[in-house]
Amino acid sequence: MEITVKLFAMFRVGRFAAGTYKYREGITPADIAGELKIPEREVGIVLVNSRHAKLDHRLFEGDTLSLFPLVGGG
Repeated sequence: MEITVKLFAMFRVGRFAAGTYKYREGITPADIAGELKIPEREVGIVLVNSRHAKLDHRLFEGDTLSLFPLVGGG
């Protein structure tokens, strides 16, 4: 199935900004983050089709996944 993945801020470094990729049925944002070597503890916001979701959310054909890192600073 095809999922559009969008990465933001530091997650783009050495990866990509956005793209559509083929994944297996039943994949989750946590699985995709793992494939991209993004530690779950560094993921601050997960959006699926522009709605907040959890890392264990099951993705479906045509979904758009957006991953944002934790925000730091002060």
